[in-house]
Amino acid sequence: MGLYEASIRVKHECPYRQISERYPDLTIREWPLSDCQVLEITTETTPTDDLFEEINQIGTVLHESEDAEGYHVVTQSCLCSLEQSIIDRFEEHNCLYQSPTIYRQGWEHYTVVAFDAEDIRDLLGDLRSDREIELLSKTSISETQIPHSMLAPASQLFDDITDRQLAALQLALESGYYEQPRKTSLRELADQTAVARSTYEEHLRKAENKLLTNTGQFLRLVTATSTADPLQVGDQQDLEQAAD
Repeated sequence: MGLYEASIRVKHECPYRQISERYPDLTIREWPLSDCQVLEITTETTPTDDLFEEINQIGTVLHESEDAEGYHVVTQSCLCSLEQSIIDRFEEHNCLYQSPTIYRQGWEHYTVVAFDAEDIRDLLGDLRSDREIELLSKTSISETQIPHSMLAPASQLFDDITDRQLAALQLALESGYYEQPRKTSLRELADQTAVARSTYEEHLRKAENKLLTNTGQFLRLVTATSTADPLQVGDQQDLEQAAD
């Protein structure tokens, strides 16, 4: 199984894209979070009053500075009323989105990774049905290590895990439950809480299951370029050593 990385740019009705179209020297980088976006906005020249006003309307300004290289601002915003996220459509075609999204000169730039070149072709066909799109590059990834840009954001790893499940997981981790040999038992862990052993174990197992499920797609990326099954190789070596 191979890995493919594609870089695309699209145009559709999006406030960030429209701002970048009106101000050609402006670059917006967007990192989506679970309920908001963090935006890094840069421009080579001092913004006009009109641009300042538009930036302030985007969301809450977290950082602002200006130096010889230009103007730099970081904002946090929520655009819950926008259409279904294009990132959801990436996932429908088994393509993994790599943040940030970059808005420049009226275009939105995205990078995705797929396990099959056909998935990328299907994604492009889907997106062309309702927006202007260009494929900028498509390359095969042969390296055995995954770039840091493809690491999962922490918020995504803990999706759908409740506060009680997280607390159970944290207690087990900090108490040495996952060390070899274990430094504690489920009963000892439950005794440190206000719930029964069976209830604590249920919280812990659900947290473990959801955490592994959330990391599944990234686990596939890490192992996709492996040419041998380490477990099978290890078993064969064990057999050879036993025979000796």
